[in-house]
Amino acid sequence: MKTYIRRREKNKDLVVFYGGWGSDENVFTPLCSDDIDCILFFNYSADEALVLPETKPYESITLIGWSLGIWAAEYLSPKTGLKPDLAIAVNGTPVPADDHYGIPLKTFEGTLNNISETNMEKFYLRMFGDKKNYLRNIDRIPHISVKSLSDELRWLYNRIMEQPEPGFRWDYAVTSETDRVFPGRNMNEYWEKHPETKHIILPLPHYIFHEWKSFREFITFVKGYGDKV
Repeated sequence: MKTYIRRREKNKDLVVFYGGWGSDENVFTPLCSDDIDCILFFNYSADEALVLPETKPYESITLIGWSLGIWAAEYLSPKTGLKPDLAIAVNGTPVPADDHYGIPLKTFEGTLNNISETNMEKFYLRMFGDKKNYLRNIDRIPHISVKSLSDELRWLYNRIMEQPEPGFRWDYAVTSETDRVFPGRNMNEYWEKHPETKHIILPLPHYIFHEWKSFREFITFVKGYGDKV
């Protein structure tokens, strides 16, 4: 697993972000503004010790899990010792390999067994929704070797198959109507079973973060929108 940390001495707010499979820091560092500290986790390819900075007092800690990062947040968060004040799940569920509430198992295993440069280009196209949005975000496309992608997804698959029942408290779930990675109907069915989580549905693709300039803007949007739900 890899960790990206950006800190400023004066900052009082922290975002802890768990990325999805096949992502690297290029996908999310544009959202790390100077007025908020960021810890990004990605590339879940081994049971490695978490590398965390010395904890300083924060006025607020927001946890965001995106795609398979929702599952990763539930799996890894207890090991960090960081207790979020707010938790936001984006385009995924805590049961990511599931015929009813996640990516259908046949699709998940098909991706695992057919990772190639050509297929990854198709995956990133689906992640951004269409060619126009793909080209718009060309600088955010990850640069990861096929072997690393395969190792990561194999590790995730094995851990997901062993997972206990989800037990994390999510304050908000944001899902997309045009998601081409996680079936929207499956995500909706899962979050409808959890009325304690405010569910926001947006007309966006799987990767939605290009719509905001920073994590702070995204968090403000979710809290404002969610209060109307």
